[in-house]
Amino acid sequence: MEKEVRNLEIELKNFSQDFLEKTKGRRLQIVSHFDTDGITSARIMIGALKRLDQSFDLKIVKNLTREFISSLSATKVTLFLDLASGSLKEIGESQLREVFIVDHHEVQGDIPPNVRIINPELCEKQKISGAGMTYLFCKEIDAKNKEFAKFAVLGTIGDSLEKDLDGVNHGILEDSEVQRKKGILIYPSTRPINRVLEYCSDPLIPGVTGNPEGVLELMREINLTSNGGKCKSFMELDEAETERVVTAIMLRNPQIKNKEIIGELFLVKMFGKLEDAREMSAKINACSRNGDTDIALRFCMEDNEAKKKAEAIHVKYRQQLLTGIKYVQEEAEKFQGRGYVILNAKDKVKDTIIGTITSILSHSAVYDQETILIGMAYDKENIKISARSVGRKGRNIREILSNIAINLNGEVGGHEFAAGCTINKEHEQEFLKNLKRDLDLEVIKI
Repeated sequence: MEKEVRNLEIELKNFSQDFLEKTKGRRLQIVSHFDTDGITSARIMIGALKRLDQSFDLKIVKNLTREFISSLSATKVTLFLDLASGSLKEIGESQLREVFIVDHHEVQGDIPPNVRIINPELCEKQKISGAGMTYLFCKEIDAKNKEFAKFAVLGTIGDSLEKDLDGVNHGILEDSEVQRKKGILIYPSTRPINRVLEYCSDPLIPGVTGNPEGVLELMREINLTSNGGKCKSFMELDEAETERVVTAIMLRNPQIKNKEIIGELFLVKMFGKLEDAREMSAKINACSRNGDTDIALRFCMEDNEAKKKAEAIHVKYRQQLLTGIKYVQEEAEKFQGRGYVILNAKDKVKDTIIGTITSILSHSAVYDQETILIGMAYDKENIKISARSVGRKGRNIREILSNIAINLNGEVGGHEFAAGCTINKEHEQEFLKNLKRDLDLEVIKI
C-alpha cells in the first residue's frame, strides 16, 4: 500500500505538539538504537527532556524483538529513536497504548492507530539520520535545543550520510557550528599520520593497514619522517605533502579514486578542543558495539572519565576490526555467485562488528560496483546478517533479505543498499539456500 507523502516541516510541528500534550505530567520510556546514530539521538533527547523537566527511563538496544516490545510498560508513553519503523506490526499487536517513533529507516507495514511517527521516508524521502530527525524534533519543541546540533552531525557521520549535506542537513550543520575543512578523508585527521595509517581500515591499504613496517616504508617513500620523534597529522600537511600521501595510497590500491580520499573534514568542539568528528563518531560506535552503551552515552555528555574509557575501548575495537577483516577475507566460509559474495564468519567474529566489517569491505577495492556483499556471524542462538551494496546502487538488498528472513521468523531492518536481519541458527542452511537461490534469480531477471 503506497504511503502518503507528507511535508516534513508541518509533520514536525504537529508531531511535537502531540508529543508535548500526551507526555505532560507523565513518565516517558525511551528506547534507542545502540549504534552512533542511536546513541547521539538519545543524547539529544535527554538534553531536551531535562530542559522540560520531564521524567523518563532509557533503554539502549541492538534490535527490537517481539519479546522486548511486550516487556515495555503499557501505561507509559513510549518513544522509539532510530528504530521501530520496521516493527509496526509487532507494536500494533502489543499492549502499548501511546507510541511515538522518531526514525529514518524504511517504513514497513501500516501505521497502527496507537502510533505517531515522524520519518523522512514519509516526507519526500529525504536522507536524514536518526539523530538528525531527533534534533529537528527537539528543536521544534524548544529552539534552545539548538545547542545539541553537533550530536546530530555525529549521528549523520555515524550513518555515513555526510555526503548528503544539502537541504535540511545543511541547516543542521549550520546550527552545529562544526568547522569544515578540505583534506584527506582518512581519520582521525588530528592524530599522527603513522598511527592513523597503521589502523586505517577505510580505505584498506594493502601492505600498510595493520603493518607497522609497511607504514614506515610508505613514510620514507613520501619523505615524511618524524620531527623530533613526532609525526605530523593529516591536518598539518601542506598541499605538496598531501599530494604525495594520496599518490602513495593510490599506488597501493589503484581502484581508489582521488575523490574518495580527498574531501571535507568536520571538526567538532568536544572536551574543550576541536576534534575530528569521524573519530568521535567511531569512539561512540566502538563503546556501543563493545556492550558499553553507558560509556558511549556519558562520552556524549563530555564526561572526562568516560572519555578515557572510550579511548581504551576504541583502541581494542580497532584491533578487533583488523583481525576480523583478515579472518573474513582469508578464512570465512565463502559463497560466490554473479554479483554477490556471502561471507560466513560463524563464531569467529563478533556479531556486533560483522556489519562494520561488511561496510569496510564494500568500500574497499576488492569487489566490483553493485556487488551485494553479505556478512554473517553467530550471536548465541541467532545469526546476525549484514548486507551492503558496493557503490550503494543496484538491487534492493533489504527487499531480498526481507523475502527470506520473514518466512524464517527473522527480523529485518535497514535501507535499500545497507540492510540486515537476524535469524535463528537452526535456519542457517535454509537461509543460505534460499538466499543464493534468490540472488541468482535476481541476476537472471536483470
